[in-house]
Amino acid sequence: MAEENTNGGAGAQPAPPVGDAQPTAQAQPSLKIVTQYVKDLSFENPQAPQVLLNRGAQPKINISVGVQANPVSGNDVEVELKLDTRAQDGDTVVFAIELVYAGIFRLANIPKENVQALTLIECPRLIFPFARQVVAEASRNGGFPPLLIDPIDFVALYRQQMAAAQGGQAAPVANA
Repeated sequence: MAEENTNGGAGAQPAPPVGDAQPTAQAQPSLKIVTQYVKDLSFENPQAPQVLLNRGAQPKINISVGVQANPVSGNDVEVELKLDTRAQDGDTVVFAIELVYAGIFRLANIPKENVQALTLIECPRLIFPFARQVVAEASRNGGFPPLLIDPIDFVALYRQQMAAAQGGQAAPVANA
């Protein structure tokens, strides 16, 4: 009687017989999120409750973005996405949110020349939606409409950081 491999569901291929030579597959590059978390969060509502009762014109919102990567151990790297948000009415701060949202990423079989770009572009792109949600909830919980940050071009931010590093300057922070 022939054996069938039914573990794979419909259309599953039978397992190759033991002893057959299989070509060795080259290890594929991989990026996995081990965990993600709020590392630091600050919300300031310095003009409350007056600003909540007397809502006038829409405040001007400034958002600064920064990305930093630090090795943790082995193939793991911590990537921090820093969002500094200030809503102002003239010189008056309506509210301020500072967030450092981080993730631990496991890199495997990534060529060394690609690690920096991967950790400063792809990793923050993966955690950005979660950081965006934290900022939106913080502003809503502070009595304001949820602040929904527009998508960030992490490629452009990376290019700015590389240009600043080549010029010997401190890495710039992008403003949205």
